[in-house]
Amino acid sequence: MCCVTVIQSQDGWRVNYHQTDVCAAKGSTVFIICDITHPPGIRYSDIKDRFWFTKEKDREPVDLKTDSEYSGRVTYGCYSNSKDCYLIIRDVRESDSAEYKFRFMTNKPGEKYTGSPGVTLNVTDSGLQVQVRRSDSTWLELTCHSSCVLPDRADYDWYKNGRYIETGSSLLVSSGSTDRYSCYFRGSSGQRSPAVYGPQRPSVSVSPSAEMLEGDSVTLTCSTDANPAASYTWYKEHEDSPRASGQIFTITDFTAEHSGNYYCEAQNEMGRSNSTLLLITESAVDRTTRIIHITRWTLVFVNPILLLVFCLWTR
Repeated sequence: MCCVTVIQSQDGWRVNYHQTDVCAAKGSTVFIICDITHPPGIRYSDIKDRFWFTKEKDREPVDLKTDSEYSGRVTYGCYSNSKDCYLIIRDVRESDSAEYKFRFMTNKPGEKYTGSPGVTLNVTDSGLQVQVRRSDSTWLELTCHSSCVLPDRADYDWYKNGRYIETGSSLLVSSGSTDRYSCYFRGSSGQRSPAVYGPQRPSVSVSPSAEMLEGDSVTLTCSTDANPAASYTWYKEHEDSPRASGQIFTITDFTAEHSGNYYCEAQNEMGRSNSTLLLITESAVDRTTRIIHITRWTLVFVNPILLLVFCLWTR
């Protein structure tokens, strides 16, 4: 995976590959670059029919543009008035893992050259990923991981909110930050890892309503944007112990004691964040109904007693 220049020489002609190995995630776009050095007295205009290949047929290289497996996905060429040539493969597949070589001919009959060995492309299911490890209560250590085999002491470029900040094997960031961090390895064909970040302010929804009738059920749902994915804990205001865990919290057989403010806490390896308070109350209609029932039953029991007292007093 080293980013070094490899020189292949034939009769004073040289093909210089800027990378010997390229690692790429499936579905990404790969760039491979080389340059040509020619013998004295030769001009670049003497170079004809430049192309890239991986296979041979009847001992002759097969141009990638004529290979049906690469149909519509390959672009190559050389920069104007430049010795630099490039190969672009879009939407790479695991079957594209192969050795790619640059081939050219000159205007001299029979003069053909191939840069060999070429560039080895390794296509994997996933590319770079940032792993998070807690260093202490204040700091987190971010390291870059790849499904490709990379050098033991590989350095990575680190980005914060899409902007480069530094180069190194790892990165220390403060715990609880909602900034987005990603890494990039030059041997990965320009790919950057997905960003990791702490939970954004969670949002809470309630169904069917925040005003409940006694005996009903209510479901609270918490959601947030976070990577790695967040876990959820539910609390009632002024209580230290959680009421539930998980993205969904259901209160069954609702009573007046359940009324109050609720919130959820979203947490991942990068930090935590709380939602705003959600007030759940017993429905005013339900309270009125209960008062009517209480009044009715009071009259049913109290009236006979009052009547009996009145009769006794009259006698």
